[in-house]
Amino acid sequence: MADSSAMFIRQLTYLLALNKHRHFGRAAESCHVSQPALSNGIRELERELGITIIRRNRAFQGITPEGERVILWARRTLASLEALRQEADLVRAVPSGHLAIGVVPTAVHAASLLAAEYREIASRITLDVRSLSTPEILHLLEDGELHLAMLYDQSVTGEKYDVLPLFSERYVLIAEAEASLPHGLSWGEVAELPLCLLSRGMWNRQVLDRVFAAQGLVPDVVLETNALRVLLAECRSGRAFTVMPLSAVPPEAAVGLVAHPITPAHAEDVSLVRRKREEQTTLSDAAWRIAGNLDLQALLDDPWGGGQGPARAGPPGGPLRA
Repeated sequence: MADSSAMFIRQLTYLLALNKHRHFGRAAESCHVSQPALSNGIRELERELGITIIRRNRAFQGITPEGERVILWARRTLASLEALRQEADLVRAVPSGHLAIGVVPTAVHAASLLAAEYREIASRITLDVRSLSTPEILHLLEDGELHLAMLYDQSVTGEKYDVLPLFSERYVLIAEAEASLPHGLSWGEVAELPLCLLSRGMWNRQVLDRVFAAQGLVPDVVLETNALRVLLAECRSGRAFTVMPLSAVPPEAAVGLVAHPITPAHAEDVSLVRRKREEQTTLSDAAWRIAGNLDLQALLDDPWGGGQGPARAGPPGGPLRA
């Protein structure tokens, strides 16, 4: 079985090489095999599939329509196989160890997705994920108590830190599902609502203060807290509204809430950050690679699946969408 699988993979490789070079001799040379070996391999593939892939008459004359479909499938198959090999190499390379990660509060949900990926790929590592303010995170990174951090791009400089872009936060108004609000609101309309926001010392709040100030607005803030769950509880009660990134709300906290887009749209980029060093540890490099391979933006843009699309309020009591 293993031999036949290896042969099948070689046949697909021969086919893609021939499609690229459009010449049996050059294709065989690129695959480091003889021309008869390559030609026979492709003929065997045609016999196995029961279709003609290559037009030939002593020389290459083109690809049949059926062959074009096989080539598309072969590309996807070999790309998936290469990705699997890279994943296996990464799993073998990740050592056991401990990672301490500091996360700004609005990125806790994203951090949980990244932590799950770390545990899936590198089950031998232990994780300490802490929700902290930006100044606290930067201080602990400096002292070496944190290995990695998820921070807003604007809060770090490239001189002292390695920065890996992860995702972009989209700011929305979070409201109780029965609230009588239009689908979309302006920042001026939002400023007139009773708002509960994060505390002034937190980067997210400073971002919002700058957005309101840029438009000459003074928001009606009735409650401040450093805990997202308090903000969401206030919204669910109907007593107040909040403005936060849609990506900050995990699915389990979204019941009974809806998200309303705010115009003009505002977004903030979040990155994985670590102290620059002449030589990083093997564990740090492995964690960096895993994060770089994870498409957090796709997971956060459609967190409940189904491709709901942008800027749409959910039904009362249903999942939060924006």
